[in-house]
Amino acid sequence: MIQVRGIDHLVFRTTKLDAMLHFYTQVLGCPIERQLADEGLTQLRAGKALIDIVTCDSPLGRLGGRPPQQDGRNVDHICLLIEAMEEQALLDYLGEQGITTQGFARRYGAQGFGRSLYISDPEGNVVELKLAKGEP
Repeated sequence: MIQVRGIDHLVFRTTKLDAMLHFYTQVLGCPIERQLADEGLTQLRAGKALIDIVTCDSPLGRLGGRPPQQDGRNVDHICLLIEAMEEQALLDYLGEQGITTQGFARRYGAQGFGRSLYISDPEGNVVELKLAKGEP
């Protein structure tokens, strides 16, 4: 029987590599783990998972067809479980980075109920940030 333990990796295609790398490495703190420049692939460490960024004009990126367009999403959203911290501190930090949010809400996920908020990366992909501390 298959038992899923968590997300292994997510793949985003992009036409804005520098902006995407800044967002995921500098804003969210996901370090670059591996780059295959000839293939157009950059892999970032996100806890136990990877986020792959593939440039649309690369050999690997061309396999996915046209670049992402904002009349529809290529992914609805991803949810990153983040270490517990004060909500206002996270809102302040995101504001300093020029990232807008709709604020926190109580949502259900793999860890049960908890507080989370939604932000968008430079390609318009929605990223949910869920605080590690849960609610009963």
